[in-house]
Amino acid sequence: MKIIWLGHAGFRIEIGDQVLLVDPWLTNPLFPAARRAEAIAGATTILISHGHSDHMADAVALSKELSIPVAGKYDLTSWLEKSEGLSGSIGFNNGGTIKLGSVNVTMVAASHSSSAMTENGPVYLGSEAGYMIEHGGRTIYFSGDTDVMADMAIFADLHNPEIGILSAGGHFTMDMKRAAYACRKFFHFRTVIPCHYKTFPLLEQSADDLRAGVSHHINVIEPEVMVAIEL
Repeated sequence: MKIIWLGHAGFRIEIGDQVLLVDPWLTNPLFPAARRAEAIAGATTILISHGHSDHMADAVALSKELSIPVAGKYDLTSWLEKSEGLSGSIGFNNGGTIKLGSVNVTMVAASHSSSAMTENGPVYLGSEAGYMIEHGGRTIYFSGDTDVMADMAIFADLHNPEIGILSAGGHFTMDMKRAAYACRKFFHFRTVIPCHYKTFPLLEQSADDLRAGVSHHINVIEPEVMVAIEL
């Protein structure tokens, strides 16, 4: 599989017969606009974790441009269909699993918030989520925006993910130290990739505290935008 950071919390994940765009905010400050076509080429599905603009702002436009579905919380996809003209979405909910070709995607809970800002104020779009992405017995946990939570123990028991993509920039999500605690307390990752950091000065700028806080058996990879991590 290939995991390619698109900046902020966005990823291109090439796994099995799928190319997933997860929270693809391609107008974030870290993403090189000249590489947009490369980032989205061959994409098969867009996965959205929650309704904040730094995660879903580009979802509808990309869906229409590429003629691929958006998958996410039922409340969110239904709102996008009604308000933004999205069509063919895949709405599901926590604990549900959808099959995308040879890849299974299970929605799991997160601890954050989910809304879109409108001229009449915020519209709440169901609860926030993360994803377990499985193919061939290997599982990626995409945490979505979240704090540490006890539910992670259940996720580990049910899915045993070997790769963790963790939102760990602090302020809006858990920081690197809290992400390291989650790794120690709940999971048995082989590889951890932090995200939702570096984008703005408000967020953490390195993963040093994450690397220092986990077992030496875990490979902490600080991603580079548009550089493939092959696992």
